[in-house]
Amino acid sequence: MVAIDRPISETQRWAYPLLLVLSGVALGVSGLPAPLYGIYESDWHLSPLATTIVFAVYAVAALAAVLVSGRISDVVGRKPVLVGALIALLVGLGVFLIADNMALLLLARTIHGAAVGSIVVAGAAALLDLRPDHGVRSGQLSGVSFNVGMTVAILGSALLAQYAPHPLRTPYAVVAVICLIVGIGVLALREPHTARAEGPIRIAKPAVPQEIRSDFWFSALGAMASWSVLGVLLSLYPSLAARQTHIDNLVFGGAVVGTTAFAAALAQLAATRLPAKYSAIIGDVGMAVSLLLTIPVLLTHQPQLVFVAAALLGATFGLGFGGSLRHLSDVVPAGRRGETMSAFYLLAYTAMAVPTLVAGWAATQWDLASVFPWFAGAVAAACLGAAVAGLRGVRAARTP
Repeated sequence: MVAIDRPISETQRWAYPLLLVLSGVALGVSGLPAPLYGIYESDWHLSPLATTIVFAVYAVAALAAVLVSGRISDVVGRKPVLVGALIALLVGLGVFLIADNMALLLLARTIHGAAVGSIVVAGAAALLDLRPDHGVRSGQLSGVSFNVGMTVAILGSALLAQYAPHPLRTPYAVVAVICLIVGIGVLALREPHTARAEGPIRIAKPAVPQEIRSDFWFSALGAMASWSVLGVLLSLYPSLAARQTHIDNLVFGGAVVGTTAFAAALAQLAATRLPAKYSAIIGDVGMAVSLLLTIPVLLTHQPQLVFVAAALLGATFGLGFGGSLRHLSDVVPAGRRGETMSAFYLLAYTAMAVPTLVAGWAATQWDLASVFPWFAGAVAAACLGAAVAGLRGVRAARTP
């Protein structure tokens, strides 16, 4: 009797949820140091610019990774890229565990940026390999896993840093154990990408297939607006909220970001039946309004209102980014998934890194409370711009 080589989706039904968990863990690692930046600043006497450089170097490394990881995974397969990225995650966590100066922080964040960027791109392509006819659903679940991972990691990091011994060591050690457990599953994974691309491994150009170019830019603009908001959330909003409400507790800042990420996950789940394009446009407009609302909310010094604003911002972020990712996942050609997702996340990481660095520099010149309204206003304008571009694209598609 001849053995039938069944698709991995049939023989390893756990592969799809495993990849979603891996994506959540990777994004959790990216947000893990966020509640700890205040400790680094006070213990090591870092300036706001130094903190944002540590934050932004992650995005720069991720940019480099997304330029090559998609093409590498198209040529050699998804599994080797994912295994290598997981090893890099563990190495980066090890550097965090021994870090006692700025240089080691930069090294750890650089390693993690490269690892997370690789997992995001190769993981997204692998999900589409496993379920090629469920691109919209894969995009939605990816966005949910991102936000759930960040929620758990940031809240957990804040709790451990506040109440466990060795606040700058324990969170990294706990997450390292989780990465090891997930890594066992990845090692057991069969390669999902069987139709390998031919040609040399090279740096991917920021280009997409001609037939989906308009759809790509619709999704990319929404992702850029969303990740600009993400930069605000992870770099400025928690510390400013703690200062304005006079709450000196790491769990408060972590809970603010965790509320935002969890609301984003819920919004993405709730928007299942909402067309991806409309979800993205509604989210872009909502993010602009929510960002502008955070300015007067912070002036009230009321922690309850800070959480309400964080939840609104998270829900609209979930609609904006989730809708953009769902739409692109549904239209990307099978043979160009790796390179197309590389281009998508290249723009997203750029949009997160550049505004954050500018804000960090501004915070060294002026008070953070004075910088934040201008920063929030600029990002809100970008969100509205993405919404306008999206509406024009929808109208152009309707025109015969």
